[in-house]
Amino acid sequence: MADSSRRPVTSYDVAKLAGVSQSAVSRAFTEGAKIADSTREKVHQAAATLGYRPSFIARSLITRRSNLIGVVVPGLVNPFYAALLDALSHALNQMGYRVLLFSMLQDDDTDPILEEVLRHRVEAVVMVSSSLSSHFSYECQRSGLPVLLLNRTNDSATVSSITSDNVGGGAAIADFLLAGGHQQLAFIAGRDSSSTSRDRETGFVQRLAQRGAAPIMRETGDWSLMGAMAATRRLMASSSPPDAVFCANDMMAIGALNVIVGEMGCLAGRDISIVGFDDIAMGAWPLFNLTTWQQPLTEMVASAIAILRAQLAQQDCAPVQCQLPGKLILRGSARIPAILPDFSDDPLPPYRA
Repeated sequence: MADSSRRPVTSYDVAKLAGVSQSAVSRAFTEGAKIADSTREKVHQAAATLGYRPSFIARSLITRRSNLIGVVVPGLVNPFYAALLDALSHALNQMGYRVLLFSMLQDDDTDPILEEVLRHRVEAVVMVSSSLSSHFSYECQRSGLPVLLLNRTNDSATVSSITSDNVGGGAAIADFLLAGGHQQLAFIAGRDSSSTSRDRETGFVQRLAQRGAAPIMRETGDWSLMGAMAATRRLMASSSPPDAVFCANDMMAIGALNVIVGEMGCLAGRDISIVGFDDIAMGAWPLFNLTTWQQPLTEMVASAIAILRAQLAQQDCAPVQCQLPGKLILRGSARIPAILPDFSDDPLPPYRA
């Protein structure tokens, strides 16, 4: 076992053993650097013998580049965030960047987190389903630090954002439920401070109003399983309970199913329809069989990478507000109409899973 008290192996030690200069050691571990193959091989053999690995921190001080992208997420309880982070990390790795992850509670103020992010010399910040204060929007703009909001929008025109078409998704779900003959519809919101929840509700409510439907019942589930279960119990305790419930994300829809099926013994898709939003992998489990609106995760990550590439290459690159289409995934938790609504105005038709 190596002596943990001994001093770390340095590039000087490798250079001495290999019989080369320290600059040659640096070039040997720098992709694309000019160095003879024989010299690189001698350096790598010496490094392996000594157990040396180059320090990215030291290299960042020399190159003034950290190759780190700060990613802020509101925890990983929601599987959609985990899937998004996994895809984003893989894509950034292919660009030569590493992710420095900052997790926060959904109720947290993002300013303290961003103070911490900026201390780590990151080259860009991606905020997943997190808000950005006007103060930090200004600070990042002033320092030339690219900031990207992913799955969230912001009032600031100086910050890039990528979302799915939340308003369009809400409207399509309204058409789907009305086509199924539902009369008393309900919506379980995430948080009123969340642009995604507001937009999904806006699309849902506006389309129902356009179609002359009755006003919806409404509860808030705080984006959580337990919050949605409590909200569902309140809805179902009404003297006129809903016959269809649209939840602003899949985790809350699974919470609604727990109450309606597990506690009340109702049959989802027959007695009542439940629809979610995101299309997390768990929703496809036979136990849930959740009808939902699929967010285009692959396309969202590809757009994020394209925007980051442009902003990292050009400091004064104009911000981009990108909105991508999703599609309805038909499963068994909601009644499937004999005749589906006309989705011809939507780029992607519904998919029967």
